Amino acid sequence: MHVLFEEDGAFKAATIVTDNDSSLQVETVSGKRSKIKATNVLLRYSEPVPTALLDQAEVLASEIEPDFLWECLGDDEFSFSDFASEYFGHTGTAVETAALLLALHSAPIYFHRKGKGRFRKAPAEILQAALTGLEKKRQQALSIERMVGQLTAFSLPPEFPPILGQLLYRPDRNRGETKALEAACSETGLTAAHLLEKCGAIRSAYDYHLQRFLLEQFPRGTAFPATEAPQFPKGLPRADVQAFSIDDATTTEIDDAFSLQTLPGLGWRVGIHIAAPSLGIAPGSPLDEIARARLSTVYMPGSKITMLPNTAVERFTLSSGREVPTVSLYLTVTPELEITACESRLEIVPVVANLRHHDVEPQFNEQTIANGLPEFPFRDELLTLWHLANACEGRRGKPSAMQGNHDYNFRIDGDLVDAEACRVEISARRRGSPLDKLVAELMIVANSTWGGLLAHKGVPAIYRVQTGGKVRMSTSPQAHEGLGVKQYAWSSSPLRRYVDLLNQWQLIACLTGETPPFAARSDALFAALRDFELTYSAYAEFQRAMERYWCLRWLRQQGMDTIAATIVGRENLARLDHLPLTQRVPSAPDLKPGERIRLRIESIDYLTLALGCRYVETLAPAGTAEDGAEDETVEAMG
Repeated sequence: MHVLFEEDGAFKAATIVTDNDSSLQVETVSGKRSKIKATNVLLRYSEPVPTALLDQAEVLASEIEPDFLWECLGDDEFSFSDFASEYFGHTGTAVETAALLLALHSAPIYFHRKGKGRFRKAPAEILQAALTGLEKKRQQALSIERMVGQLTAFSLPPEFPPILGQLLYRPDRNRGETKALEAACSETGLTAAHLLEKCGAIRSAYDYHLQRFLLEQFPRGTAFPATEAPQFPKGLPRADVQAFSIDDATTTEIDDAFSLQTLPGLGWRVGIHIAAPSLGIAPGSPLDEIARARLSTVYMPGSKITMLPNTAVERFTLSSGREVPTVSLYLTVTPELEITACESRLEIVPVVANLRHHDVEPQFNEQTIANGLPEFPFRDELLTLWHLANACEGRRGKPSAMQGNHDYNFRIDGDLVDAEACRVEISARRRGSPLDKLVAELMIVANSTWGGLLAHKGVPAIYRVQTGGKVRMSTSPQAHEGLGVKQYAWSSSPLRRYVDLLNQWQLIACLTGETPPFAARSDALFAALRDFELTYSAYAEFQRAMERYWCLRWLRQQGMDTIAATIVGRENLARLDHLPLTQRVPSAPDLKPGERIRLRIESIDYLTLALGCRYVETLAPAGTAEDGAEDETVEAMG
């Protein structure tokens, strides 16, 4: 005798060796003997042999239509063995009975299991819903198969364009389109981005990176909602100064300006004037909500996304020929360049000039200062402020800028809508120039002085803190070791950073004796700090990525097969000449920082921003590497 039994969710046939009341010892086809419970036995039979039963039953079961079975059954629970006799019109053979069991078991949407060998047919409405679902899955499978075929032929399925952003950046693996894309990627060996690029779905690599960033940081778009232009405050005194700013050529959000007045017999009165949008933007106002949501201006080569609408920027930017409200810090400076007094004021300041680096630096640099400055506008003011900056730097005991490092300016010629047709020019500007030092030192003076005032008055603020080499934001006025100051509160870029705008509200309240809008330990203050740190970091990472993209474009644009580089870090981290581009070179021998090498450019991938380089030769012995460390003072220059 043989038995058909169920074990671990599968049907098995075996020969009985020992038959007890509650259990049996059986021998399977493989010769293995095992003990099974009698309750697991579904059918006892004498023929055919176990090796043939399930094979023959599966063939017969494939001929049984579940629709017909369902029609034949009533609504009551039934046993498969009883129903076998009814279905076949005679007492079912072992093969027939087993075939019916397999047919019932393989159609769970038609027949619901109610125990060992027992079933009940599904109610009509439940069956219909299940059949509809099956048909939907079948159609989806066909659709996926079609889309896979189109993708592997590098043709974009019509379902893809409306959801390209989701497929590229936030794929939903429950969608058929995502399943098709993953299957096509597996077949072609391409990433999703590379495959969709070959299908013509990605306008350009530039657009690919930009859209990823916008989806993450600006899911509702970058357009500003309609808001009323902020108004100048009334009743502010007009300063009797001639203020001028110092910025690069592309700066439109001009936050800071300077003035210099001679005090006969005493020295000078130095004015540091910071744009005051906080005097026209109230906490909790629509413009505040906009700035709070964006938290900073986003910079990228050839473009930017401002924190504030143009109407607000144009109202408060320190453009020449205008009189604008500022928060001013006046320093009384002796002929020995000691700062003996300081005073903060809210006032209207006339701005008479916007000096630009490219215009001034050819006339005002280390060489011209050493040789005697030629005549040019604001020559004497710049020279005096530069001497003051040197004195401030000396008192801090920290350098204003990393000597020998460079800032890189990107000029994009063409319409970024068609970025592939644009040309990029990259120029290096050495850090630590007299203009850099002048601006950096005066910003450090302003931010540290106002930070100290806020701390002394007990007015909450957000500080930039550096201890143990780590820079972070804090509501506690702790030291900034990298700058050599007791406290440092960002307050000098309120048009471009929300922390500065917030600190300016707090500072104005401190100067006017009003209640600060942000209380100590308030949830709003901590939330602004947390969100700013995360967002500012994300913006900076995006800026670095876009700079890398344009560096790679420059390499191809210049038709460069090889390029020189300098080892600047461990594991052969090299900085390529003329570019803010670093690259590890595993193929190079173990080299020391400062050594010069030549690299062969083997591959460039604009989508992944990967650069493939191979070491060619060493050009020079170890020297002084260009330091890539973060320069907090350049950041302070705003």
